[in-house]
Amino acid sequence: MYIPGYLYVELISLLASFNLFFRKDTPLFLKLFTPYLLLTLAFEITSWQLNMNEKSAESAALMFPSSAFEIEFYIFTLYNIIQTPRIRRVVLWIVFLYPVLAVFNIYYLQAGAFPSNSYLLGCILIVTICIYYFYELFHLPGIGNLLQEPAFWVCTALLFFYICSLPFFGLYNLMYKVSPGIMENISVILTVMNVFLYTIFTAAFLCVVRIPRLLSRS
Repeated sequence: MYIPGYLYVELISLLASFNLFFRKDTPLFLKLFTPYLLLTLAFEITSWQLNMNEKSAESAALMFPSSAFEIEFYIFTLYNIIQTPRIRRVVLWIVFLYPVLAVFNIYYLQAGAFPSNSYLLGCILIVTICIYYFYELFHLPGIGNLLQEPAFWVCTALLFFYICSLPFFGLYNLMYKVSPGIMENISVILTVMNVFLYTIFTAAFLCVVRIPRLLSRS
């Protein structure tokens, strides 16, 4: 039976997240990646099975709310990464307001269609906060080795993924009406983007592992 390759990448990322989940000094937002990735993998597998059984309506009913949950989780993650108190307060308001707007859009404004409005809003919010993170990163003293900083990898992955997904998902309904077949070609691009996203997440979970020290103990 054919299993999509991105599911393997998500599974690897989930397993790698355990590297930080059981460490006492791990920040909360990194610990939360483990249950988040577990839920995401469950959603993806369920959606894949529904599509295999030609139950696209059931798959959409599952994946539309999960897209809002995904964005909400990443906004909360960025809230924990940002250090400037004033900006953190703004992002905290977004954490509370976004799910309300997303639910209203999914079940009222765009009921039965892909919730492109709330997804587009989420993309803009995540990209904006990520850009501020990099601005903040290079203006705060004491910058260490960024390659060993999980937050740097996480923000890099989110910035790339949501900038690239803006034109695809923001115009999803319009493109589907014009040519439903075009979405099959776009799905290949989206698969590559997902692979990149979870690969960088894996790097975030493993970047704190000190290979030379491990080798010296063997």
